[in-house]
Amino acid sequence: MDPMPAKRPAAPFAPLDFQLVLLRRMADHNPDLVEDARHELGVSVADMREANRRWQAMLHAPRARPAASRHRSVLGAPESARERRIGDLTCEALQWPVPLWPDLRFEVLLAPNGVVWNEWLVRAPGAPAPALETLEDLTPWCCTVDEAARAFAPARPLEGTAPTRWGLAFTAPDASGVPHACAAEFTWGLLQRVGVEGPVPGRAEGPGR
Repeated sequence: MDPMPAKRPAAPFAPLDFQLVLLRRMADHNPDLVEDARHELGVSVADMREANRRWQAMLHAPRARPAASRHRSVLGAPESARERRIGDLTCEALQWPVPLWPDLRFEVLLAPNGVVWNEWLVRAPGAPAPALETLEDLTPWCCTVDEAARAFAPARPLEGTAPTRWGLAFTAPDASGVPHACAAEFTWGLLQRVGVEGPVPGRAEGPGR
């Protein structure tokens, strides 16, 4: 009887696979955008599923690496590493390029003890921020959590429905200047959709307030 062929070792988990993991979480909200991105990357639905399966296996392995080490092993050395002040504490911000979104960076914030505080997409240093003035400007994937919070301050954080999701509540005017109460949902820090609860009585704002 012929021996069983040796199982080929899986290829290393690469930056392309990591981008598929980001997209997999976004498919719940914007399947059409994810489909376009998948074609741009030249991968199949099965490739995306497999990348997500392998990522989850790494996360839940008995001897899983710390998050920062895992990102370094997958994405390589960070493009930048700098100190950032958050309240009374100083953390380290590590950033990696994401080819699918050239104007964004994947950022990991490390506490002084090495614990990861946050991991999400942010605007790349020097890249122009989107002009956010009205509801019509808030299209899927157009902005990050921080950009929306600054544009429509004061914004209130909302609890996300998963570890990779965030929410913001704020008031934004429509194109005619009527303010509306909004609840925006973000995945990996990137805007996915905005729920509009209705006009805010007794207030009138104009674009570019």
